[in-house]
Amino acid sequence: MGIPHHFLGYWGYGAQQELEALLTSVVENLSPNLSPTRGEALNFPPSLVGKGVRGLGLKNQFSAQENNSLPIWNVVYIGLDGNSPPQQNQIAAISASGLFSSPDAWVSLQENNCLILGREPFGKVPLYWTQQGQIIWFASQLQLLLPILQQSEVSIPGLYGYSCFSYVPTPLTPIKEVFAVTAGTELVWQSDRQSGILQTPESKKIHSWREASEQLTDEATAITELQTLLKNSIERQIADLKDESVGVFLSGGLDSSVVAALLVQAGVKVRAYTLDFGNSGIPEYLYAEQVAEFLKIPLVKVAVTPSSIENALIPTVQALDLPFGDGVCVPLYLLSERASQETQVIFNGEGGDQLFAGWTNKPLIAAGVYQAENPAGQETFIQQYLRTFHRLGGYESQVYQPEVYAQIQNLHPEDWLLAALDRNECPSLLHRLRRASLMLKGAQNIHPRATALGFAHGLWVRSPFCDLPLAEWTFRLSGELCLHGACEKYILKRAVENWLPPEIVWRQKRGMGVPLTSWCLNDFWHQLGIWLNPERLRTHNHFYPHIAAQIVEGNLGGAIQGRRIGETLWLLIMWQLWRSHVLNEEITKQSWDHPFWLHRWLWRNFKRWQG
Repeated sequence: MGIPHHFLGYWGYGAQQELEALLTSVVENLSPNLSPTRGEALNFPPSLVGKGVRGLGLKNQFSAQENNSLPIWNVVYIGLDGNSPPQQNQIAAISASGLFSSPDAWVSLQENNCLILGREPFGKVPLYWTQQGQIIWFASQLQLLLPILQQSEVSIPGLYGYSCFSYVPTPLTPIKEVFAVTAGTELVWQSDRQSGILQTPESKKIHSWREASEQLTDEATAITELQTLLKNSIERQIADLKDESVGVFLSGGLDSSVVAALLVQAGVKVRAYTLDFGNSGIPEYLYAEQVAEFLKIPLVKVAVTPSSIENALIPTVQALDLPFGDGVCVPLYLLSERASQETQVIFNGEGGDQLFAGWTNKPLIAAGVYQAENPAGQETFIQQYLRTFHRLGGYESQVYQPEVYAQIQNLHPEDWLLAALDRNECPSLLHRLRRASLMLKGAQNIHPRATALGFAHGLWVRSPFCDLPLAEWTFRLSGELCLHGACEKYILKRAVENWLPPEIVWRQKRGMGVPLTSWCLNDFWHQLGIWLNPERLRTHNHFYPHIAAQIVEGNLGGAIQGRRIGETLWLLIMWQLWRSHVLNEEITKQSWDHPFWLHRWLWRNFKRWQG
């Protein structure tokens, strides 16, 4: 089956000898966290031969290399171990699942000397590019492109997008001059043989989530069709499996439980993995235990403690490649780490909320109805949608130092939502919200980070809800079949109600209860003074130096209370650690002008005495 891999390559007009030297230098100096942990893929220097690295190219695919009017290209695979070669015209391809018949990101050359970078619509694997002179460099991992740049500078629009959403919105990345291909899109570069100058790339939408003109309203028909689609999706994702056991991340929620049930029905050997936060947070593992017992599959509980989170924090940041600010990332790293000890293929239930209008849609539907009745209200619907991310949008003047604040004045985060909330593609509100969730929270956050965490442990990641026939079918559903009164994901529950215990199918979703606020205000109190040290923030010149103290004191904003304290601190922590451990910026001296060096009870008493 091989192991997960990445690729780095170039295409365009330049001095081949210099380009080859740079490509070789990048590969020879790779840090261990850039490659899978299986086999010999880590052992690059001193010789690359037979160590998980393979070069392709060196000759134009269609004409002799000696013809200087044609672009030159080369690709290096990192971690390659017996995987299927790219398909026709492709010079590079990558798949989250290990099923290369339909890659998730690809690089192609066409006979008219054009380069194509493309991604499928679910966004399971990212694809990055940068232009240096008349050469396009491309890679499946951001860190692979950093040595190509003259200097790695933080992109202020990328930073601003991250602070609003907890991920960097495509086509931006957190690095100046490096861009991401948007999911469901191909970028096409044409070469001019005579001038040797590359034209601005053309962006082609290869798939768009679009509401069907005729809506399915018959419940019985919908149940039958959905059951068939779910089973077909699983059949496609187990086609290459022999007798090996696979893993499934089982939260005890509906989506992951459905995936586990489908695998068992298909006769696959399954071992489930679930997170155990102990006495902190909301105990979900009890539901996972109930599902595992019902399906008669073994369940491994992975304990998540403050110490295990702290130990895995930097490896998680390095594995993610991009900054992701959600608190679930480190627990999922621990889950992947444990699963990799026993399997190479992991299934998850990611995507179910996006396909079937999960629980986060209800307040937005209420907001949309209110907006229709009160079009002159204080907020537009897009602004209300932006607030569902619960990040730092709206707090700009309190968050950013003056120089950065001035640079973002002409940036409007609502613009990054416009295409996803396009009324022309989805006239009805519920389908529009589902489209937005697929394009934003799914393709730019949930799926790429799941793949990155799996790849870091040599795992192929399979998401049965990321199935094109299934997803397109859901855009035929009438709104009442998705949201039936107050019951979300109604048609999915009806379709699977005989596959799982009723209390699993019909219980109300609460989301994963990662106890970030408790950890930050107790276990990580002293660490906050290191991770978000005022002197480091002052030197980086982005966030106000004392923003962490403002957050814990409740002075940043009225809405940042309770669980949002931990979520906001975590957003900042992951960004700062990304700068230190992915960008490899020098760590400056620390200052002591913050409350975190005191015991928290001393600080609280001091604040009470001050007041």
